[in-house]
Amino acid sequence: MTTALLTDRYELTMLGSALRDGTAERHCSFEVFARRLPEGRRYGVVAGTGRLLDAIAEFTFDDATVELLCGTGVIDDLTAQYLSTYRFAGDVDGYPEGELYFPYSPVLTVTGSFAEAVILETLVLSILNHDCAIAAAAARMVTAAAGRPIIEMGSRRTHEEAAVAAARAAYLAGFASTSNLEAARRYSVPTAGTAAHAFTLLHDDERSAFAAQVSSMGAGTTLLVDTYDITRGIELAVEVAGPALGAVRIDSGDLGVLANHARAQLDGLGATGTKIVVSGDLDEFAIAALAATPVDSYGAGTAVVTGSGAPTAGMVYKLVEVDGRPVAKRSESKGSSGGRKTALRSYKPSGTAVEEIVSARPVEAGVGERPLQRALVRGGEPVSGLPTLTESRDHLRAATVTLPWDGLKLSRGEPAIPTRVDAAG
Repeated sequence: MTTALLTDRYELTMLGSALRDGTAERHCSFEVFARRLPEGRRYGVVAGTGRLLDAIAEFTFDDATVELLCGTGVIDDLTAQYLSTYRFAGDVDGYPEGELYFPYSPVLTVTGSFAEAVILETLVLSILNHDCAIAAAAARMVTAAAGRPIIEMGSRRTHEEAAVAAARAAYLAGFASTSNLEAARRYSVPTAGTAAHAFTLLHDDERSAFAAQVSSMGAGTTLLVDTYDITRGIELAVEVAGPALGAVRIDSGDLGVLANHARAQLDGLGATGTKIVVSGDLDEFAIAALAATPVDSYGAGTAVVTGSGAPTAGMVYKLVEVDGRPVAKRSESKGSSGGRKTALRSYKPSGTAVEEIVSARPVEAGVGERPLQRALVRGGEPVSGLPTLTESRDHLRAATVTLPWDGLKLSRGEPAIPTRVDAAG
């Protein structure tokens, strides 16, 4: 399946004009960065790079696609001829998935002819803006959960394809599992899930529903106990499954109060090993508010798949170099810095991050500094040894530990570390 039409028309009209005036083959570098973090965020999380590299490989124009574009007047014959053999043959460098980023971090650099690089803009931004936003929200929830696992369960609250991408991004950010089966098929994300209120309502009474579920899934299952009266639901759950009941789930009400009551009741019934799972419109703030309660795990849905109030990372795709010459947009509100950038992050001897250094001049990492970019694509082909999704999870976990304590706060504030931009001369 081609990804070539997951784009905006003006990408192809720019291409057509450049082909006609002879500028299409100029060697160019485009950079992806965010001028600022979303309101309230202290750091960003790079996610979606793996999906993007797959999408770039599929960004080709078959005969049917070219015919459609010609027939609708989007492209002329010269552009059609170019696109009929198009395949990205340039280079891509960037921050690996699971890396943190800050304002003006050069998250991705696409290098090649103007023609081959410019038409990737919409594809690049649509994937990175979505996945980075979801990963940043999920990472904040993981921090708030303080080691308690979170299940991503937001598939019913977003577009069906966005649900799969969100499940992947949330898992990268540290979620334990997802309810989405397509995410398991494509990306091997672990899945979890048992039953909804509809299953309880299907049966003549709650006991019958619990008995059916335990018979099918075993005593280690999770029983949803708040369809009717929670106290009675917990009592029936233990009666049916016995003290080896895996978990009870509470999906509504004052979750903190109910979790405390549930823990006391379960312990009184001898189900001391039965865990408590809570769900129901949880975001990072709600999860943090439950830190002192006997909750064992969380289910997060709407908030995570919508970026918890920040559904886009606000990244842009800007031309920064043409034939080795720095170029930059100079408008007051949307200015940028010209020249292809190198990025380093500096650290204290203790390992705490201090500063993001972005330079349009070649720089080498010194003592206490770490280069952030790596080669992702060379000559149109992904480089070998790119990190797996599991390795990216591990990298993010390690990177988050390096942030100053203030950088992990959920309250509004400045980015966790400042960015110093050394512009081209």
